[in-house]
Amino acid sequence: MRKIILLAILLGVAGSIRLGALPARAQGPSLDDEVNRIARTLYCPVCPNTPLDVCNTQACVQWRGLIKEKLQQGQSEQQIREYFVQQYGDVVLGAPPPQGFNWLAYILPVIGIILGAVVAWLSVRQWIVRRGDAPAAPAAAPEIPREYAERIEKDLKEL
Repeated sequence: MRKIILLAILLGVAGSIRLGALPARAQGPSLDDEVNRIARTLYCPVCPNTPLDVCNTQACVQWRGLIKEKLQQGQSEQQIREYFVQQYGDVVLGAPPPQGFNWLAYILPVIGIILGAVVAWLSVRQWIVRRGDAPAAPAAAPEIPREYAERIEKDLKEL
């Protein structure tokens, strides 16, 4: 009987050691992680260009608390974002929604990059074509008047 109890204890200790040696399994994101992830996509309307997750104003601290409450109530990220847009406008999104006149904010940079690439390509192409042209023949020496030529010849003979 003692052997059975001792064997059970040893198996228990070995099992405990084995469980302790297993790597910890990743848990799902905590509620605070979810709050920070959502707050990172929203911007403080009081502080320009400051994400809600790093802003330390009292309003932003309260808003993070509100996000936490809404998550606890089971609301999705999209519902929370829509709530903040309804309350404070598109400013809290940091980027304008891609609709209506706001499409220009998404299209114009792409058009600018394409136009810049075309201008650069044409410039390089033109530079290569110009560089490949044969060099121009040197201009003919100007004609020296006869009296100067005779005088130069006379001076050279005297040397």
